[in-house]
Amino acid sequence: MPPPAIRELRSLTRYRKRQVDARAAEVQRLEKVLQDAGIKLSSVASEVLSLSGRRMVEALISGQRDPAVLAQFAIGRMRSKIPALTQALAGRFEAHHGLAARHILDHVDFLDDRIATLSEQIGLRLEPMQPAVDLLIGVPGVSQINAEVILAETGGDMAIFPSPGQLASWAGLCPGNYESAGKRRRVSTTHGNEWLRRAFIESAHAAARTMGSYFSAQYRQLARRRGPNKAAVAVAHSLCDVVWHLLSTGQHFEDLGADYFERRRDPERETQRLVRRLQRLGHVVTLSA
Repeated sequence: MPPPAIRELRSLTRYRKRQVDARAAEVQRLEKVLQDAGIKLSSVASEVLSLSGRRMVEALISGQRDPAVLAQFAIGRMRSKIPALTQALAGRFEAHHGLAARHILDHVDFLDDRIATLSEQIGLRLEPMQPAVDLLIGVPGVSQINAEVILAETGGDMAIFPSPGQLASWAGLCPGNYESAGKRRRVSTTHGNEWLRRAFIESAHAAARTMGSYFSAQYRQLARRRGPNKAAVAVAHSLCDVVWHLLSTGQHFEDLGADYFERRRDPERETQRLVRRLQRLGHVVTLSA
């Protein structure tokens, strides 16, 4: 059983995650209200509750219905999308839509305040572990929140995990196996700590979008053959290995680079593979040094 300080930290990070999930659900409800009203804001804006989106929704609630006027509430880079916004904001936003949207926004503001308070308390409890937090957020894809979750769930002490594989198994990131009547087949990953697993999976998706990193190259290479979900789990497993080594040694992360897999390839074998591919396409290939 972890010490009381870690149990308190774990309780706060888990509760904060519940609030983050509740906020995401409220944002989805707002999108549904807008869609029901014929407002297609999400088809133009990447986030409904961006600063521009919030201003437009508030104007709708206040009674403004002219799409051209609503589009003018866009700020920053969103102003380049004013023509598309004008079309997207032409709907049938009624009084009951405004009532629902008002309650949703108020609830989102309440959740934002609660999340901020929890994050402040979590930060205070993590001050003694700030060097470990700094190590983790230096890894592509690992956000401040997920670094805090990883430390809360593991305690930051890798001595209880003799190997990175054991940490991955505890996080539920190892492939499972099913055996019956002497036959084996691969099944989904093993059961593990759902909070830790989720933190690593979220970090994996973020790392896959980090251009120029080893993890983005790993994700692309695996996603082509195994699909995006299995590729994300594989990247999460790699992140788990990295976290174990960083917290065990105290060393800072050094990215292997997006060209890591290219550098590992045998030039001769790669040449022959490309030649065979061209020949299958009907080309006659002549190689010269």
